[in-house]
This record gives sequence, structure tokens and C-alpha cells, in this order.
Amino acid sequence: MRELGEWLREQVAPWGLLLSERQLQQFALYYEHLIKINEVMNLTSITDVREVYVKHFYDSLTLAQVVDVSQVTSLIDVGTGAGFPGIPLKIAFPELKLTLLDSLKKRVGFLQEVADLLELDHVTCVHGRAEEMAKQKGFREAYDMATARAVARLNVLAEYCLPFVKVGGTFVSMKGPSAEEEMKEAKRALHVLGKTTCQRKELVLPEAMGTRNLIIMQKRDHTPKAYPRKAGTPTKQPLV
Repeated sequence: MRELGEWLREQVAPWGLLLSERQLQQFALYYEHLIKINEVMNLTSITDVREVYVKHFYDSLTLAQVVDVSQVTSLIDVGTGAGFPGIPLKIAFPELKLTLLDSLKKRVGFLQEVADLLELDHVTCVHGRAEEMAKQKGFREAYDMATARAVARLNVLAEYCLPFVKVGGTFVSMKGPSAEEEMKEAKRALHVLGKTTCQRKELVLPEAMGTRNLIIMQKRDHTPKAYPRKAGTPTKQPLV
């Protein structure tokens, strides 16, 4: 695992991201705890150590190629699952105030264990649905940046995530190869939810482990109070 830590450090250094020995140790601890708990809880189908370092750790850190995360004070990772991309970003940028939001209580418990094990400060693990939490004071339009690596289409994800973002803030959606089509489909939703601009950066993961697209959205106006709609509605009746 030491070798993979050094590999990760070399890969991200050209982005101006310099990982310390302590940070490499945190990534190793994260991997070990993920695999241990994954034996009793379904957290990830990717368990090979090299694949985790590429498809989870490296992939999460690619956000640093499109956003100056050092200038981001508060970040919410919506539907974070096993903590991607939120926890790798927190390891790399320790000053970040991170909120991890997930709808499954067991996963939230795992995330808190990771935050404690890695001694990460300013990490808040929240059990709840995005449709409900985004209506609450302290969450609504409270974050400089939101991220999501969820499988929902972009017009649905935008309704879940943009209400958390401050005017002038950023939402980055991590998608697979079909991102361009989803961007066209989401054009109206992005306008309605905050007159949001949108651009895309395509990336190829190392060792031929897949293509990724980062969709970077800048929010220019407040999200109307009607959004997000009640639980289930964004998926059943997406904004098109």
C-alpha cells in the first residue's frame, strides 16, 4: 500500500496538490477500514487495493483540477455513500469544512467512524434525504460547493444539489461517458434552479480504468423556494 500511496502522490503533484506522509497514512487507513466494514455492509463493489486508489481516491481528487479547492471553505457531498469524493478531498484539503449527507443511517455511522479514525476535524455526517435537508436553515444555500458522484441524471441531481449552494458557489457533478447528452437535457433545470452556467471537463483515469466527466456548474441566482420538490418527485417528474 505504501507503493500506491507514493503513486497517488506523484499523480496529483502536477496539479499543485502536495500530499504529506500523514495524508498518505490517512488514505491507507481509509482503505483498510473500508474493506473491513465492506465485509458486513455493502459500501463498494470495488475492493482491489489498486482499483480503490485509482477509481475512488484518485478519481475523487480530480475535482482539484477544475476547482481551486483551497479557496473553498464549505463543501457538501450529497449522497456520499462510502465517502466519495468528500473524504479524499478532506484528506487533501484539511481546512475544508465538510458535510457528508447520505440517506442510509448505517453508512452515516461508517462515515463518522472514518472521520474519527483519520482524526478529521470539521466533518459533519448527516443522515437525511437531500429533498428534505435542502429546505432546512443551516443547509439551504449554505455551502461554497456541492459535489455528487451519484447515478441520477444531471437534471435530477441539480434539483437535489443546487439548493445547498450559495449564489456564486459551485456544484460539480462527477459523471461517466454520457455527460454531454445529460448537459443538454438539464439546460432548463439549471436555469430554473439558479440561472446556472455549465461546462464540462473530460478525464481518462490512469491505467485505462475508465473515462470520467466533471460537470462544473456556477450558480448565479437564488433557487426558488419551491425546490427541491418533495421526496421522490425530482426522479419521477424531472425538470426538462
